[in-house]
Amino acid sequence: MVKIEVFTSPMCPHCPAAKRVVEEVVSGMEGVEVENVDVMKEPERAANYGIMAVPTIVIDGEVKFVGAPTKEALKDELAKYL
Repeated sequence: MVKIEVFTSPMCPHCPAAKRVVEEVVSGMEGVEVENVDVMKEPERAANYGIMAVPTIVIDGEVKFVGAPTKEALKDELAKYL
């Protein structure tokens, strides 16, 4: 099981695009779990990863993208785990 954590903030203008990219890429994929994390509600989780900006995408405990990735970039990164 691959775990993707998408760290976002309600006031971030780029966060909806990052969430959308993740949802579109993992749609129909087996063995992928996505969790959206609001840094305003869970600042300690963001701090544990050293996250200073949103959106940030963490895959299996490693920060992989700061900012919204392209679908291709996310697919390429996920291919390393599946």
